[in-house]
Amino acid sequence: MPCSEKRAAKLLSAGRARVHRLVPFVIRVTDRQLETSVLQPVECKLDPGSKATGMAVVRTSEQIHVQTGEIQKTVHVLSLLELMHRGRQISEALTSRKAMRRTRRSRNTRYRAPRFLNRGNKQRGWLAPSLQHRVDTTCAWVKRIQRWAPITQIAQELVRFDMQKMQAQAEGNDIAGAEYQQGTLFGYEVREYLLEKFNRTCAYCDAKDAPLQVEHIHSKSCGGSNKISNLALACQPCNQKKGAQDIKVFLAKDTKRLTKVLAQVRAPLKDAAAVNSTRWALFNALKRTGLPVEVASGGQTKFNRCRLSIPKTHALDAVCGGEVQAIDGWSLPTLTVKCNGRGSYQRTRPDKYGFPRGYLMREKAVQGFQTGDMVQAVVPTGKKTGTHTGRVAIRASGNFNIQTSDGLVQGISHRHCKVVQRADGYGYSLVAKMDVTGTPPQHRNAPHSALYLTGINADVSRAF
Repeated sequence: MPCSEKRAAKLLSAGRARVHRLVPFVIRVTDRQLETSVLQPVECKLDPGSKATGMAVVRTSEQIHVQTGEIQKTVHVLSLLELMHRGRQISEALTSRKAMRRTRRSRNTRYRAPRFLNRGNKQRGWLAPSLQHRVDTTCAWVKRIQRWAPITQIAQELVRFDMQKMQAQAEGNDIAGAEYQQGTLFGYEVREYLLEKFNRTCAYCDAKDAPLQVEHIHSKSCGGSNKISNLALACQPCNQKKGAQDIKVFLAKDTKRLTKVLAQVRAPLKDAAAVNSTRWALFNALKRTGLPVEVASGGQTKFNRCRLSIPKTHALDAVCGGEVQAIDGWSLPTLTVKCNGRGSYQRTRPDKYGFPRGYLMREKAVQGFQTGDMVQAVVPTGKKTGTHTGRVAIRASGNFNIQTSDGLVQGISHRHCKVVQRADGYGYSLVAKMDVTGTPPQHRNAPHSALYLTGINADVSRAF
């Protein structure tokens, strides 16, 4: 069962538990009695996204309301996690590899066999590698959490972005019936789309906490349309100050911001397309875990978040998904997990033309260390005296670089290093607790880790 950091420290100091994993911090109780153990049901909730997926481990309790007599469902947050995908890096790497191979094939090498007849048929449900990565990493972390906590149910936000309907509504039209055969189904409104596109800030002054209005970049009085590419967000003072002016006239003295706004309104819908492409693949993959999977809409998540005055993050969006009347203990540190990969088979560094300009060492381990391992280096003397803990980058010379929370420390000898946790393809960082306004308080210190898990049943009510 998930427990607090105080309970975990008490179990460790009493010798009743041992550390199973450092990040996320997981302990294993050694004197657990299987015959008398009773575990409370725990739910894993997901908020899939293009760049990040929010995950939350929660416990749900039901109480009868005294006045209305209705059953009120309260969600108790136990752990928050944000998984950062690397789909964009995968896409760029494949594009670069394709360009390099294409140039090599055109260098007067007509003796090579043609390459246009060896492409197999793609199976039904095939996803691009950058999209399949999002599904695989999310399912991998769901399975990890299943090993650490008694997960009995999975909840997924099955969000859908209707890009065709957003475009039609912005132009003053509507679509229905057979017109949907040309595009996707039902989804977010134009305002919600603009809020995500402009990061909930004013396009002209970067105001974040002020009420935002939908504004025409090229005013309708000057021939502008309601097209989605002609809409932006602005606070009331900026909207009144701009009036019917053209954006090029209004921002004539701020060319940097003008370039930024024009580039932002022409931004493609790649993120929305990625979510639309992977939502059903992720749903089917979660069903294969054997646990019941509950789905919720994005509109319901936003309604719960606004009603309960909870700041918007991917992890907290996962908590707000589904049927929720109250949320308890949402102000927790969020563990950010970044997908770094496990290295590459490529042992050369090519230039912009695809020719190798340098060679990497053939071994991936030096003195028992690999790049990505979490190490602790205790340096007794010299300029770098002290204890340094972080992710290591190895060198053939035996002098490593360690990326700590305070910065990069270079030239640490392998003799001073000790492996704390082996590389698993992910990087970890902890985001401090947040208040209602969405900012982390300065007077609080986040605990060492965001997830403390045990397998004990005694006094489980205190563990949350």
